[in-house]
Amino acid sequence: MPQSRDPRVVRLLQGILILAMAGGVYEGRWSMVFIALATLVLTFTPRRFARWLGVELPASFVVAIVFFVFATLFLGEVFDFYERYFWWDIALHFGSAMGFGLLGFLFIFMLFAGDRYAAPPAAIAVLSFCVAIAIGVQWEIFEFAMDQIFGLNMQKSGLMDTMYDLIIDTFGAALGALAGYFYLRGRQFGGLGAMIEQFIARNARLYRKLRKRK
Repeated sequence: MPQSRDPRVVRLLQGILILAMAGGVYEGRWSMVFIALATLVLTFTPRRFARWLGVELPASFVVAIVFFVFATLFLGEVFDFYERYFWWDIALHFGSAMGFGLLGFLFIFMLFAGDRYAAPPAAIAVLSFCVAIAIGVQWEIFEFAMDQIFGLNMQKSGLMDTMYDLIIDTFGAALGALAGYFYLRGRQFGGLGAMIEQFIARNARLYRKLRKRK
């Protein structure tokens, strides 16, 4: 059954954003108001976008997506976490690439209708890895385009920033793909394996050929 309410963690973050908007209006910090509002709007989109795609998101996916948006936009821009903590951008790139590796696996596995014997686990893992890396590359192209067209500084140090981001994306994507590989081999890969099982359980109709290995 679809969940009618977002998890408590998500509602807590939404409450923080509303308070930040109120504080920004009171102090006349309109940039903070705009970023908090934009972040708040995005926290409501995961489930709605998933419904448009015809899938259901488990609570763990919703929390991960919303926290990523909160950390990227609100903490990163309003509180300048990118400048305060050198590892902030690294952590976000790593986490997003790992998430895209998981989503890549779930999508590819969905194309086989959940038949875990339709292709070798290693082949599906490699395809999942490629999906995540391709998304990371597209993001770097977007950053380059914004810098060139609008004179922004999204790439920071240019080539070095891009290459470090892609290297981090590679490690994150590999972990996400490995989680899918171990799932197909009937093993767990930390909490990532549990997230895969939760998503498949909530979208069983899309994985109708799934058979457990005896």
